[in-house]
Amino acid sequence: MAHYKVPHRRALLAAGGSFLVGAALQPAQLRAQSNAKAPIATIGAGHIGGTIGGLWVKNGHKVFFSSRHPEELKDLVASLGPLAQAGNVDQAIIFANVVLLTVPYGAIPQIGKDHASALKGKIVLDTCNAVAARDGAVADEVEANGIGVTSQKYLPGTRLVRAFNTMSYRIFAGEANRPDPKLAVPIAGDDQDGVQVAAGLVRDAGFDPVVVGKLADAKLFQRGGLGYGQQVSAAELKQKLSLPQ
Repeated sequence: MAHYKVPHRRALLAAGGSFLVGAALQPAQLRAQSNAKAPIATIGAGHIGGTIGGLWVKNGHKVFFSSRHPEELKDLVASLGPLAQAGNVDQAIIFANVVLLTVPYGAIPQIGKDHASALKGKIVLDTCNAVAARDGAVADEVEANGIGVTSQKYLPGTRLVRAFNTMSYRIFAGEANRPDPKLAVPIAGDDQDGVQVAAGLVRDAGFDPVVVGKLADAKLFQRGGLGYGQQVSAAELKQKLSLPQ
């Protein structure tokens, strides 16, 4: 399996995660399967992948965790019980049709190349944030063009949705399933069915999804954006972003 090189740092993919839901399903089937606790997979199982994936397991989903070093995921899987399993990225992509991508942003172009065929048609929930000091030139591209548009460029053929990128794993772990009003999680995507599936999985993780708009609108909650780092309710986030209530 290919090793992804990220500018200025090594071995960063292990900090990421991504997920997959329901193999070979049509959009309507995906929504129904999600409601029926469909299986999910993560690519990478670091702080975000492990935390969000763990919340899905607690909600009753089967979750397949993956990274470049799946042998390092034994303790995570054991702690979560029989609904959790681990393997490599290739196995994860085969596992289902929705992918939670949580890796250093500089690795995305190589992932897009290495897995282009397997990822085609999959719903990809992109949690990644671009950091110039770590990710190099692609971070400049994000700054110029917006993160949603840039991610779609490097993940062609996927049904991309931006999600779970605005807060740290500690906040997600501590605020999941809190009493109403739930913590808001902004999402954005061009594929309507993909956005609906993502919204359902945000709810299953214990949060309140806020659809901000298309991928071009994801710049509103990318790192440094107005919606980034907002620990607020859905109503408050919509007000901050001037979205209809």
